Amino acid sequence: MGGDYAPGEITVGAVEAAVGIKDVKILLVGQMAAIQAEIDKMPKELKTSAQRAIERGLLEIIHAPDVAEMDESPVEAVKKKKDCSINVAMRLVKEKRADVFVSAGNSGAVATSAILTLGRIPGVKRPAIATVMPNRNPKRPLMVLDAGANMDCHPEWLVQFAIMGNAYSKAVLKRGVPAVGLVSIGTEDCKGNEMTKATFPLLKEVKDINFVGNIEGKDLYKGHIDVAVCDGFVGNVVLKTTESIAKAIVYWLRKECFKGPLRILGALLLKGAFRALKKQLDPEIYGGAPLLGVPGAVIIGHGSSSHKAIYYAVKAGVAAATNDVSGLIQKAIAVHAEDRKQQ
Repeated sequence: MGGDYAPGEITVGAVEAAVGIKDVKILLVGQMAAIQAEIDKMPKELKTSAQRAIERGLLEIIHAPDVAEMDESPVEAVKKKKDCSINVAMRLVKEKRADVFVSAGNSGAVATSAILTLGRIPGVKRPAIATVMPNRNPKRPLMVLDAGANMDCHPEWLVQFAIMGNAYSKAVLKRGVPAVGLVSIGTEDCKGNEMTKATFPLLKEVKDINFVGNIEGKDLYKGHIDVAVCDGFVGNVVLKTTESIAKAIVYWLRKECFKGPLRILGALLLKGAFRALKKQLDPEIYGGAPLLGVPGAVIIGHGSSSHKAIYYAVKAGVAAATNDVSGLIQKAIAVHAEDRKQQ
């Protein structure tokens, strides 16, 4: 029920996931009448697919009477609306009736509900939102965390973000030895604010990650960094700025390509290249942002998620659950805690 285009786009994406992803059953949580109305007005072929998925047990609608609105206070929405769709869906994960939670709704409410309902992985100080974004190398996407769950952080939290991002990058993004960098204003270990300067030596001591040192904003998309660690304030600014720049570049290209017949001809000749670039920069294929640090696969989609974004968010969640990212994080956090004791 959450998102700028809910419940329509969410419902379509859920149906496409139920039909298109092997061995997946979708529990579509929300106001039943509204969801059914969206199915009823789908194009004939998609509507038939939805009905067949329901008949085969691949798609089930679970009623949740309340909705956590996008502009509501996350804590108030989660605590006052016990049966909002976010809470109902999160309880399904806690009760082991679902393996993956996906939402394009109020991200603060999702994070709050996850922490209150699922708790934290033992040893994790603060869960973090990890955003996966396109990189110069299309086969090597960049993960930035935290992307908005924790505005003010302690150095040890950033160390745990690095450990969690490293585990996800290995298991889901298939990076053998992820390169982990600390976002700062200079590559020297003496550069940055008090938090990053205190975090740097702690990250150097972590045995099981490939910490490459400080990285600047200009390093993010060069293709040699897999995990960029920062607090939620910086991470969210990076995310929103990147989205804005990508849209601006598309706007400038369209504007300039149609200034005169020669440019139009050139644009037609480069149509294939533009199409490939658009595909590579498409944020929707990266599957939303996993909330790392809670026991379960929780994927937070962008508020403007289309049906395509929901489909890929489900795929990302399935990959996280199949590879037991939560279990890997728990082991990595425990090993780090033991190493700290022995130092």
